Amino acid sequence: MSGRARLALCATAATLMAACALLPLVGSSTWIVQAALLLAIQAGVGALARRVPLARPLTVAAQALVTLLLLTVVFARGQAIAGVLPGPEVFREFGLLLQDGAEDVGQYSIPAPLSDGIRLMLVGGVLVIGLMVDALAVTFRSAAPAGLPLLALYSVAAGLSDGGAGWVWFLLAAAGYLLLLLAEGRDRLSQWGRVFGGAPPSGGFAGGLESPGGGAVSPVRTGRRIGALALGIALVVPLALPALDGGLLGGTGTGTGTGPGGGGTISAVNPLVSLQNSLNQPEDREVMSYRTNSEDTQDLYLRIVSLDEFDGTAWKPSVRSITAVPETFPNPQGLGGDVRRTEIETRIKAANWYAQDWLPMPYPASQVDIQGRWRYEPMGRTLVGDRGQTTRGAQYDVKSLIVQPTAEQLAAAPAPPSDLKREFTRVPGSLPPVVAATAREVTRGAANDYERAVELQDWFAYEGGFTYDTQVQAGSGSAAIARFLQQKEGFCVHFSFAMASMARTLGIPARVAVGFTPGSPETDDTMSVGLRDAHAWPELYFEGVGWTRFEPTPNRGTVPDYTRSDTPVGSPSSSALPQPSTSTAPSAAPSASESCPVLERREGGCASTAPQATNTSDAGGPPWRLILGVTLAGLVVLIVPLLPTLWRLRVRSARLGSPGRTEADAATRTLAAWLETTDTAWDHGITPDDSQTPRKAAARIVRLGQLGPEAAESVHRLAAGVEQVLYAPRPQPSAGLADDVRRVRDELGTKVSRGTRLRAVFAPRSAVRVLWTVSDRWTTLRAAWTERWSTRRPAAALRRPWSPRREG
Repeated sequence: MSGRARLALCATAATLMAACALLPLVGSSTWIVQAALLLAIQAGVGALARRVPLARPLTVAAQALVTLLLLTVVFARGQAIAGVLPGPEVFREFGLLLQDGAEDVGQYSIPAPLSDGIRLMLVGGVLVIGLMVDALAVTFRSAAPAGLPLLALYSVAAGLSDGGAGWVWFLLAAAGYLLLLLAEGRDRLSQWGRVFGGAPPSGGFAGGLESPGGGAVSPVRTGRRIGALALGIALVVPLALPALDGGLLGGTGTGTGTGPGGGGTISAVNPLVSLQNSLNQPEDREVMSYRTNSEDTQDLYLRIVSLDEFDGTAWKPSVRSITAVPETFPNPQGLGGDVRRTEIETRIKAANWYAQDWLPMPYPASQVDIQGRWRYEPMGRTLVGDRGQTTRGAQYDVKSLIVQPTAEQLAAAPAPPSDLKREFTRVPGSLPPVVAATAREVTRGAANDYERAVELQDWFAYEGGFTYDTQVQAGSGSAAIARFLQQKEGFCVHFSFAMASMARTLGIPARVAVGFTPGSPETDDTMSVGLRDAHAWPELYFEGVGWTRFEPTPNRGTVPDYTRSDTPVGSPSSSALPQPSTSTAPSAAPSASESCPVLERREGGCASTAPQATNTSDAGGPPWRLILGVTLAGLVVLIVPLLPTLWRLRVRSARLGSPGRTEADAATRTLAAWLETTDTAWDHGITPDDSQTPRKAAARIVRLGQLGPEAAESVHRLAAGVEQVLYAPRPQPSAGLADDVRRVRDELGTKVSRGTRLRAVFAPRSAVRVLWTVSDRWTTLRAAWTERWSTRRPAAALRRPWSPRREG
């Protein structure tokens, strides 16, 4: 096996070994077999193209074209021309599959089902990485940079997986990369011939390239030892270093610290990225089910996390300390003893596909019984998984409080603590003034924070003319809030963010809670919570009551009873209190329907108000034929003018390649170097004269090119080498011919004008040899065909039947 073939095989193996890190992401592993087969075909095409040989860019282009054809046959055969050739419909199908795959990635947890979209993403991604690795390591003979696409492939897999057996996939990927480096080193070393390290020392240990029997050992063996040592260090050293645990919603764990008494902190990315996707899912998959002893479940919101930091770009959870989960949670912050409360018990079962780092619970929880690695965050009264712990398939019991304050208690709430008010009324300087101005206008005439909060809720839910629409672009920054107040279209994210921001401008401590509405009742006395029950709502703080839920989103969830109460007795501004604008019955949202079976609701029955995802793939869309035509035209415009340059580079590389080992090879290289010199002079305006001897031709190039002493000496040395090959009985091959040619080319480039120099690069005159070669081959082919036809024609004439017309 040649060195380049071995290198191509190792490049394919390295890509597949790195791709194995993607196996835990999906439930089925059949895609890896398909990817391996297509990757082998792709590598084979590259090997054939290099054997032709084609120019390096053309080799990569041929592999890319074959890869496109393979993907077309596998994933879009029905839309292809003749079942193979990609057309506009094929690219349209690819776009739809990739869109479906992206939606599946956002919808399913790991391991996800192997849908067509995910399979295209996996197989296509492996082929793209394989093409890059093959091009860098084999075509351009640089294996070290090929580690970058391999690292990208492994990093994607490591970032999406749950970290299970991650060292195994790292070991495979690293071993593949080391295999590739060793193959390249062996190939490069073999071009130097046999290297001897002297006599073998006693004991049989050798130092050269000979086999052990001959008393020498290949330096490749030393490279293997170094690679194994480096890989071992890479695996062992991280075990002795402190861990760097990251985002709370990441797949690799959340909290820091171990053991029941461990501390640590948590931070999180914004979980609202997936909330809009959940609301727009075509299938309302069940996230969890629960059973509770509460008689009324319309206010039993399952809270996941609270977003209490607003930096002008997004609402997100603050970085806070976490502790071990206490047996009994402390009393909720700010909740006084005179507020009515009822303790309930709820048993929750999460779906096997639902993997969430935060634990959904009714708020405020007072006790949680759950197995696994969970940590407690006191400010938000939430539980978060530690080191990869998620809710997938979890079953747990929660004791929680149903807090039932009265309007009088809320209206008479004293001022909150100064530190709490300072933290939870902070707004960024980038918040547009329209937010605070609108808040003051809506709450004009209200006498206390409770009245202001209810005024804001009713303005969003009933009086402000807002429309609930989950298709609106999701945004959480200051500009998005101002745009929402102007356009008055959005979903729960916009309503909760806007109300919390406006409440903070009025001096009311506020934050945003994310979780699920109560869900729908089942026939077995359980409640079912689906993806479309995902929700966000504002929580405002009132001293003596604590964090209190409000519902500004129309047609979602239920409006709390304490915001629909009559005017508090003795209120100084009774006329300013909001009057209930709706009945006390729950809204018609799917999560509050108590008469519609959940299966029928998820199929779109019972006049569900949940937004349905619509398929807009056939509604217009980009002009694919025009895009394809423009793209092809652009490629033609860019590539066709560069064909002479690409051909010239390829020819120069072939002529000045590595020297041969035999006398015949050395003679061929000498003649090729001289031909490259005359063609280079031709490209710079010195037309070759085949009637002259090499010595006279060299003198002519020196004179017309005005070459300096070093370049002139190089030209004469090349001419002398040609004369040796042509006339000497035993020619002595010259050394350094390639350097002489490069020295002449550089000198010629400095003696001509800029226009001539550019023409030598982009429109070389010697490229006319291509036309001459094509013409000669066509003439030879036509002559051979004519001769073959003329020799067969008499025999055919003898076999013709006799005809009277021919006799006449």
